[in-house]
Amino acid sequence: MLASDRIAVTENKYTLLTESELVALSCNGDSESFRLLYQNYQAKVRSTLYQLCGSAMLDDLLQEVFLRAWKGLPKLKQAEYFSTWIYRICWNVATDYRRKLAKNNHKVGAVPDLESMMWENSSYNSQETDLMQLHYQDLVKRGLEHLNLSHRVVIVLHDLEDIPQKKIAQILDIPVGTVKSRLYHARNTLKKFLQQQGITF
Repeated sequence: MLASDRIAVTENKYTLLTESELVALSCNGDSESFRLLYQNYQAKVRSTLYQLCGSAMLDDLLQEVFLRAWKGLPKLKQAEYFSTWIYRICWNVATDYRRKLAKNNHKVGAVPDLESMMWENSSYNSQETDLMQLHYQDLVKRGLEHLNLSHRVVIVLHDLEDIPQKKIAQILDIPVGTVKSRLYHARNTLKKFLQQQGITF
């Protein structure tokens, strides 16, 4: 058997494992299993961090989340709660970052200007609708920044990341009723902001 064949067999072995099995192996120090978990979650975690903290230190914050996860895995008692656990770490990292910036009197989560967003979109000049979409995204980002962090995280996790309210309650360690209340107020505040910017519903 060639070395490349052995690698393929190994990769196939990992792809057949469930998330709970990958977590269990990671808890025992299996870095390949953790790499696959990272691949599964890094986009969602990055998106959440961006909405909560902006883009300035995004790569560093993402690395911090997964570094804490790797170090803390042996303490994770139930592998099926990995998803909730990684989002809780994400929330803790975002909170620590914002407190640090607030202590240093820095602006948190500055909005990237529309021009830079346009250049990041490779097809920005292909259709007029692309510009409208970018403008709308910019308004939503600005609207989110009008929310306090406890309201922003709920609307980001629920409406943007599509996480159920019960799971959000577990992530933030608050009652489901509190999640519902914060989501209601966050949506109303965001809706009012968008209406002031000329967006109709």
